[in-house]
Amino acid sequence: MTETETLTAVSTVCVYCGSSFGKDTKYAREARKLGELLYQLNWKLVYGGGTTGLMGEIAKATMGPDGQGSVHGIIPSALVSKERDDDKDVGAVNEEIKKSVENHHGWTPISQEYGRTTVVPDMHTRKRLMATEADAFVAMPGGYGTLEEIMECITWSQLGIHNKPVVLFNIDGFYDSLLEFVGNAIQAGFISEKNGRIIQVASTADEVVEKIQKYVVPEGRFNLNWSDEGGNGK
Repeated sequence: MTETETLTAVSTVCVYCGSSFGKDTKYAREARKLGELLYQLNWKLVYGGGTTGLMGEIAKATMGPDGQGSVHGIIPSALVSKERDDDKDVGAVNEEIKKSVENHHGWTPISQEYGRTTVVPDMHTRKRLMATEADAFVAMPGGYGTLEEIMECITWSQLGIHNKPVVLFNIDGFYDSLLEFVGNAIQAGFISEKNGRIIQVASTADEVVEKIQKYVVPEGRFNLNWSDEGGNGK
């Protein structure tokens, strides 16, 4: 298998990111910048369906000032905010969610202001639909869920399940420690140097778009038969 530019035309980008804002306003600022670029390029955003934190920022920005952008949020029913006996004022709780990750209960309201939302029964369905719909994957800063989701996409590429671009939006060095781990794993012989190139790194929103557009599928990946995953390279 030789290295070639990805043959998939980009029209939909899957972005994984936190449902919290983080402690620095730069994360939300960069999420808005990326969303604005997606809107300008007329690219569709598929994401985890949250309306708080970085999720909400990029979704709202991608919808654009006229609300005519294309955004598809996919969220498990357990994460959707509902009226509960111990939750008499959902609006007030949502304000608390915005203030600090310590007040984030894991669930979020949904709103048409953030695009179209599909509610699914579980996390596995969510991840599969997001991956199937996307032409490229981007990870912004986030927590356990963001890391798990982007690592799965990287592994799928290594196994030959897909050949889509994978980009880490490394805002202010957020992913430096992960990249150090990858480098150490390459040096230790657990990841090949060629498979190390599955991951592309960007530090600005403009660079994220550039890395997607110029993505080269690395050689040396597994070329197995994944018929039950929708076919190799899909």
